[in-house]
Amino acid sequence: MGDVSGLYYALLDAWNRHDAAGYAALFVEDGYLVGFDGSEMNGREEIEQSLSTIFADHETGRYVAEIRAERIVSDEVAMLAAAAGLVPAGESDVNPELNAIQTLVAKHEDRSWRIVQFQNTPAQFHGRPEDAEALTNELRALV
Repeated sequence: MGDVSGLYYALLDAWNRHDAAGYAALFVEDGYLVGFDGSEMNGREEIEQSLSTIFADHETGRYVAEIRAERIVSDEVAMLAAAAGLVPAGESDVNPELNAIQTLVAKHEDRSWRIVQFQNTPAQFHGRPEDAEALTNELRALV
C-alpha cells in the first residue's frame, strides 16, 4: 500500500473513530473538503469544528472503501480515487443510498503526505440501476 493509500485509509479510520481532530490533522493547513451533501469546509480548523459538530449531533456510520486509482502526479502531488460505502450506525450492511466516489489530492510536505482537497460525491448512477447495484455488491464484500 502506497503512502497516499495509507493517508486515505487513515482518513476513513479517523471518521470511523469519530476523531475530528485526527481527521483534520491529515489535511494541509488550508485544506478543502466537499462533503457528501455538498457542504464545503475550508482549512483544518473549520474541518475539525464541522466534524466535531457532526459527530456530537449524529450517529455516523462507518466507511468501507476500495481504492480505484492512485496516481503520483509529481514528487510533491498525488491523487487518489476510491469507491466507498457507509454502514449506518447499528447496522451490518452498507446503505446503497450512501455509496460514494471519493477523490483526494495530496501534497508531499515536511516528509509526509497531507490532503489538499477531498471530495465525497454520491454514487447515484442516475438511469443506470445495474451500475448502482454492482457498486453496492462490490462494497458489501468489504463489510
